[in-house]
Amino acid sequence: MKNRRWLNFCALIALAVGCALLGVSAQQSPNAAPQQPKPQPPPQQKQGDKTKPAGDRQDPTEPGQIKQITVNVRLPITITDKNNRFVVDLKQTDFEIFEDKAPQNIVSFVPLSDLPLDVAVLMDTSNSVKPKLKFEKDAAYSFLETVLKSRRDRALFATFDSQVELHQDLTNRLDLLTKAIDKVKAQGGTRMYDAIYSVCEEKMFTPLRRHAMVVITDGDDTESERELRDAIDIAQRSETTVFVISTKAGGFFGVQAGTVDRKEDKELKRLAEETGGRAFFTAEVIELEKSFTAIARELRSQYQVAYEPANGNYDGKFRRIEVKLPNHKDLRIRTKAGYTAVPPRTTSASQ
Repeated sequence: MKNRRWLNFCALIALAVGCALLGVSAQQSPNAAPQQPKPQPPPQQKQGDKTKPAGDRQDPTEPGQIKQITVNVRLPITITDKNNRFVVDLKQTDFEIFEDKAPQNIVSFVPLSDLPLDVAVLMDTSNSVKPKLKFEKDAAYSFLETVLKSRRDRALFATFDSQVELHQDLTNRLDLLTKAIDKVKAQGGTRMYDAIYSVCEEKMFTPLRRHAMVVITDGDDTESERELRDAIDIAQRSETTVFVISTKAGGFFGVQAGTVDRKEDKELKRLAEETGGRAFFTAEVIELEKSFTAIARELRSQYQVAYEPANGNYDGKFRRIEVKLPNHKDLRIRTKAGYTAVPPRTTSASQ
């Protein structure tokens, strides 16, 4: 009897202890998932703001505009006197810069363009230039020998016919450029504007360098997808001065004389002048060589002037640039006509 009571008492004690342990386990079990706070709904996005996440504290952007850090505009400027001689002794205080008629603050002035140079030589190799190709090659050799005086300067060589082809990328090695020029042959149609656009877009946005392009052509673009305005726009945005040498006009090359005022010639002049360069219309081989020499001299005689635009909005509109020399009104000024205000490329550094 006593044994039975003892067993019942032990059973009750065990049952109580077990219940207590289960209660503690349920409250303190390390495997129990911690209680998660209820997720808070995100703040509502303001109506019409599609470019910034809700809750962004940045200043709102005006419709149709993109807010960006302002990037300086660099101008290669050529100054000549009434006898077409280069003027190379001016100072920063001689210059005034205007953008859309508003005065601008000059932040950098480099005389005689001490910055290293990247120059692109683009040669028309379509069927229409076949009789002149050898002379174009010889003149290109001489030009590169003249312009690549410093190891900091580089050149590339590309051709355009029915295709745009880069034969030699930017280099300071004249032997590589010479080999590339030797190999080209004339064939197919003409994609001049496509060539200018692609080379500027891919090669001429390098920061802290000057950019120039020499285009040798007869001026008849027959197959480009891009147009003249596209070529001018990309050259202005990449700060590339374009020099054009037309081999269409008469004489030694055996083509029609008296055609310098063709529609194609006017387009070549516009391409050069709106990017700050010049167009040459050659009728003899000796004139072709003189054209290259004049370009090489000009590239060594430019001023590099930079300003920070007072209008920092990239609204996609064209901004017209005007350079003045108030105390030297008898001198001639040549630079690019302006630029389209689009956001800077992410691949180029701030200048």
